[in-house]
Amino acid sequence: MKPLSVVVAQSNSKSADSLVKSLYNHFRVVQVAHNLGELRSYIPQLRVDVAIVDLELAAIQEVQELRQQFPTVTIVCTHRVADEKMWTAALAAGASDCCYDSDVRAIVLAASHTQGASHAHAA
Repeated sequence: MKPLSVVVAQSNSKSADSLVKSLYNHFRVVQVAHNLGELRSYIPQLRVDVAIVDLELAAIQEVQELRQQFPTVTIVCTHRVADEKMWTAALAAGASDCCYDSDVRAIVLAASHTQGASHAHAA
């Protein structure tokens, strides 16, 4: 697997800091976006492979728009109280997974597992 560049967009700065510190052990570049505008600008600027997007910062519709705008970027959604309905909606919008924002292992797996995949589920 190639080294990946990741951008983290989290609504809670404490969660973002904690997640970023953990992700440095797994990815080549980890950048924090404080809002969706920054996220959208970082993706081409940093040649981002994975966007980790908090569903408290972005609505499902915005995840779908990100998927359409950046079809080669893997999107992993996070939420502090993710449930089955939210997970299903995130996948339908084109995310590779929807994980608890504290579950670094699941986030890393979702980010690395889909590299090279065709994102066939994102129709």
